[in-house]
Amino acid sequence: MRDKTQTNSPAPGDGLVRAGALVFFVGAVATLVTVAPLFLGTTPFPTYMFGLSMFMAVGFLMAGAGVLRSVAAGRRRARAGQVSGPVSGQLSEQ
Repeated sequence: MRDKTQTNSPAPGDGLVRAGALVFFVGAVATLVTVAPLFLGTTPFPTYMFGLSMFMAVGFLMAGAGVLRSVAAGRRRARAGQVSGPVSGQLSEQ
């Protein structure tokens, strides 16, 4: 059973997905804070707050890169496990 992946072991890309989710959340909060004065009729926040709102997109891209890295690692593992030759269960004709 040592060759099986443990449920609690981190896979490639897990860290990127977690970091991306955190950055996305920070961007979502910044977006809410930036948009709130528009609805409340108060003075708007400085311009850099709009820049912080871009963290949503950055976090989304980071999480997507983590998912793609995880998929690539899974494909590499699947290729490494394949046998070069006929598919199991098929007889080769000679």
